Amino acid sequence: MTSSIPELVEEREPVDQPAPAATAKDLSTASQGRLVWRAFRRHKLAMAGAVITILFYLVALFGEFLAPYNSDSFNEAYPYAPPQLVQFVDVSDGGVRFGPYVNGYTSEMDPESLKLIYRVDPDTRIPLQFFDTSAESYRMWGLFEGNRHLLGPVDDSQPMYLLGSDRNGRDVLSRIVHGTRVSMTIGLLGVALAFLLGVGLGGISGFFGGRVDTVIQRIVEFFMSVPTLPLWLGLAAAVPGDWGPLQRYFAITSILAIFAWTELARVTRGRFLSLREEEFVTAARLDGNRAPRMIFRHLLPLFSSHLIASLTLSVPSMILAETALSFLGLGLQAPVVSWGVLLQEAQNIRVVATAPWLMLPGLAVVLAVLALNFVGDGLRDAADPYKN
Repeated sequence: MTSSIPELVEEREPVDQPAPAATAKDLSTASQGRLVWRAFRRHKLAMAGAVITILFYLVALFGEFLAPYNSDSFNEAYPYAPPQLVQFVDVSDGGVRFGPYVNGYTSEMDPESLKLIYRVDPDTRIPLQFFDTSAESYRMWGLFEGNRHLLGPVDDSQPMYLLGSDRNGRDVLSRIVHGTRVSMTIGLLGVALAFLLGVGLGGISGFFGGRVDTVIQRIVEFFMSVPTLPLWLGLAAAVPGDWGPLQRYFAITSILAIFAWTELARVTRGRFLSLREEEFVTAARLDGNRAPRMIFRHLLPLFSSHLIASLTLSVPSMILAETALSFLGLGLQAPVVSWGVLLQEAQNIRVVATAPWLMLPGLAVVLAVLALNFVGDGLRDAADPYKN
């Protein structure tokens, strides 16, 4: 005789669990751009660098509006004037007033060194106003007439030097803002030319091989064997002196691009040589694909991470090269305003000791180069399929 013992089944309520941030299905159907962006956001330094880079290019785009003065505006009464501190609360005269202002200067001549010594005058207050219209007019992007500046003094005859002035009484802040456009865009133009030359010639060299490869590689070796700095000096000196600022700008950009493409061309050639014998390349060729489609559709995307890294990391090199040439007096020249041109003011150690704020364009160079390097590292890691 067998007895059956009923089994007691305890029913439990389902426990809600938090949904994962990104399911495997979402990742499997996501586009390449979305995967790269997702990986890039996890790189904190790269995100910080991207924010700083965007700010720099916004300054370059709206420089006329953000700068208190035009780049050539000067006041001969205030050479080497020190920076002024912006304050917002005024408690003088027994009352409290709110609003931005700076204190004025008092100056006297040192009878021994004939040096002009500035002192802050706490009794003189120069009120400031946002969206100032009392300064000089300008042409935004060379197209639109305007005279509105983000910040300026209510009385335009009063000095406002938030980052000090140079030997001619020109506002250093305004000149740094105007120089941002030239220094940040000369890198883009130079990198674009170098990228096209490097990828184009390197891809052709590695894909076709034979005599084409031999000729292109001899050209690459010739450019790599020439000392860069002496050749830069010679080519920059060969630029006609009667050329205008715009012509000289494009000439310096072309000179920088001529010597920036060789390394990328060699790397691209090496990757093409290793990939052109793969089975998928043979299948694509048998399928009737022409050489341009095979290069741009099948080969270049396989090492896009390296191309992205080379593209972003070349911009800081271009900025440093332009800064160095302009600092030596062989690049861009006044009246063009760039960070390298501004650093020419800091060549004299006595001037630096007297007016250290003239080194601030160098700080802008350091920040821009670091930010672009962080962005390049982040994009390289995000686009690398073996790290995601």
